[in-house]
Amino acid sequence: MRSVAGLILVALTCAACNRQVSPHFDEPFPRKLSEWRLFSGKISELRPNRRVIPYDLNTPLFSDYATKHRFVWMPPGTSAVYNASNTFEFPVGTIFSKTFAFSVDAGAGKPPRERLIETRLLVHARSGWVGLPYVWNETETEATLQVAADPTVVEWTHPSGAHYTIHYTIPNTNQCKECHNKSKVMTPLGPKARNLNRNYGYPEGEANQLVYWTKIGYLKGAPPLDQAPKAAVWDDPGSGSLDARARAYLDINCGTCHNPQGSANNTGLYLTTAESDPLRLGVCKVPVSAGQGAGDLRFGIVPGSPETSILVHRMASSAPKVMMPEIGRTVVHEEGVALIAQWVAAMPATSCEAPRRRLASGRGR
Repeated sequence: MRSVAGLILVALTCAACNRQVSPHFDEPFPRKLSEWRLFSGKISELRPNRRVIPYDLNTPLFSDYATKHRFVWMPPGTSAVYNASNTFEFPVGTIFSKTFAFSVDAGAGKPPRERLIETRLLVHARSGWVGLPYVWNETETEATLQVAADPTVVEWTHPSGAHYTIHYTIPNTNQCKECHNKSKVMTPLGPKARNLNRNYGYPEGEANQLVYWTKIGYLKGAPPLDQAPKAAVWDDPGSGSLDARARAYLDINCGTCHNPQGSANNTGLYLTTAESDPLRLGVCKVPVSAGQGAGDLRFGIVPGSPETSILVHRMASSAPKVMMPEIGRTVVHEEGVALIAQWVAAMPATSCEAPRRRLASGRGR
């Protein structure tokens, strides 16, 4: 018979094992979010397990005003490799977790509570990156993998006091590939140097994310902090000029598809921060294919005239086949549209009528 001390040792050892993240490098992937063991304790509280690191972006993607909780985990002994302009190179086994939530009315006399809707995992499997959408149940005791989830009705109140009832759409696995596409290869989007170069309040104190990742072994090859690029915060004038904030907003919300290697590369409209050609940015650019989306407007951007610019028109719409981005949102980001409209209005007024310019393809100039 085992001694009491031996049983206690076994129990403690098992408990320690249970606290470890459970990575999965190949299909089939877990049906339950809890099986990954990314979070400790009550799963809905999103308390990160050991080596699961929270992070944030300078300017994030807009998703129907959802709050997002981001985490990353890498296998012990591995690191991401720094890149000054593109997504870092992450080791096989890396797990990105992003939970989408809304502040909802908790009832009379109670403060609003946060309702968890979905948790998206982006996993670097042996076969490449895989997107896995997990949908939370009503009691928030578990989230289940659903590759083609139904829309979820969410009622919530914007800080301005505006009340929203939306049919929140959870992208299916194929839609994940549309946005996370780089030369037809699935890849992470947000974790780039310019987006991560900001402070974060860790349990042990506030620190710059690039510095912290390097310190804990999650990143190698990063330069001194003053040599790393830094994106502006779209809604913070103190973080950069109007142009810098507008370009950062377009980069994360539109540039993931509108770039030479993205799914919209055939449009010739490139909206990343790296693009410097005004025509490629849409200035006096005639669309490759005109249609309902253009709203009878003729040019992507008419300097000084946001009301006649297709870019602003499509951002300000929530109609199918008109709205841009075409997936990932169901409502208009009013504040984001206002920023881009202000940016276009601030451009020196120019007539686009002559000469009319058209790009036939995103390949070549």
